[in-house]
Amino acid sequence: MKKIDAVIKPFKLEEVKEALREVGISGMTVSEVKGYGRQQGHTELYRGAEYVVDFLPKIKLEIVVSDEMADKVAETITAAAKTGKIGDGKIFITAVEKVIRVRTGESGEEAV
Repeated sequence: MKKIDAVIKPFKLEEVKEALREVGISGMTVSEVKGYGRQQGHTELYRGAEYVVDFLPKIKLEIVVSDEMADKVAETITAAAKTGKIGDGKIFITAVEKVIRVRTGESGEEAV
């Protein structure tokens, strides 16, 4: 199994969610996070004073899928989240050793 962590722009969440639903992904964890990469933040004007916003709002998706689905899910997220501008996000894919469903005790892919 693989865990996919995707960091995307907040306004792309609905598009990504719908695209994932179309390829058969039924569950994910979504978190509001802040961060920066090459963007290095930006400056804003508030009440006449300029200040630097270092950490930009992002959305983090966490999805666990079978090994066979990992590439398809990553491609789907990339296509749905892409704007072509800096700050579109990143996708990280890591191996998952074991998954256990708390309610039933099922483990492995059945628990996902």
